[in-house]
Amino acid sequence: MRTGISAGLAVVVSLAALTGVSSGQTAGGDVPRTPWGHPDLQGTWNNGTVVPLERPDSLSGRETLTDEEVAQRRQATSDQLFAEREGDPGFYNEFWWEYGRDTNQTSLVIDPPDGRLPALVGSAKTELDALAKHRAQVYDSPDVWTDVNAYDRCISRSLPGSMMPGFYNHNYQILQTPDHVVIQVELIHDTRIIPLDGRPHLSPNITQWLGDSVGHWEGDTLVVETTNLNDRVREHAVTLLGTGKHLRLTERFRRVDAETIDYQFTVDDPTMYSRSWTASAPMSRIDGPLFEYACHEGNYSIANMLRGARAEEADEAAQQP
Repeated sequence: MRTGISAGLAVVVSLAALTGVSSGQTAGGDVPRTPWGHPDLQGTWNNGTVVPLERPDSLSGRETLTDEEVAQRRQATSDQLFAEREGDPGFYNEFWWEYGRDTNQTSLVIDPPDGRLPALVGSAKTELDALAKHRAQVYDSPDVWTDVNAYDRCISRSLPGSMMPGFYNHNYQILQTPDHVVIQVELIHDTRIIPLDGRPHLSPNITQWLGDSVGHWEGDTLVVETTNLNDRVREHAVTLLGTGKHLRLTERFRRVDAETIDYQFTVDDPTMYSRSWTASAPMSRIDGPLFEYACHEGNYSIANMLRGARAEEADEAAQQP
């Protein structure tokens, strides 16, 4: 970030030690608080869930499910992924799968009220449709490294992608001092260092993979506003959702009880969506620590993918008359 992720994280951890951070103290109400009085968000959290980002058409008009329907959805997800079919042993191994916390929500999107993402504006739809088509065409045989998206290249899921649930390793460690909050993301090992001292955003000329985040407290809610993202992640997929340099992301973290953080974020980018939208992805406390997410060891995978594609092309060329 401003001083480098490793150095910044070390400084915040040192500050935490000096200020006597201890998770779980309470001061007024049932919300755990830090020694200096802020709601205590510290710990290791997971926001994995089988709740879809958008509300299915079959549940149009319904914001919540009954407990029985929640159980049925979880079983349907298991059957879809892991049920054995003739000639198909099922996907992966359910023992390792992270279902996370299920809720009665019919979608993570809570605004617009229909639980659906707003329409893409004309130019964005054209751009993203062309990108998706290109990605599909070169998926098995990329021409250059940029044919592979930033997630598959183990760089970043950008924002809001890095804070969204979806498949695995959606774990987050939060540290606090009186004037900083640090969020370490297990998936692709992103780290966010968020100052709370009222400083302005960086110059618009300075852009970063995770943008520039500044935070403040509104009562017991931590509000984080992020701008200054680079334009290298403009994708519209479950594994990678970013809108690029025009994004203004507003996040709200509210400690509900000892086991839960109410986490909501609002995406505002008129160059991509016809209106802003908000999603709710509650975080549940888990036993830490985070594990190393090595992704591509030494990032040999991309070089080998390109090398393999060129070898296949050479073999095909040699077989031609």
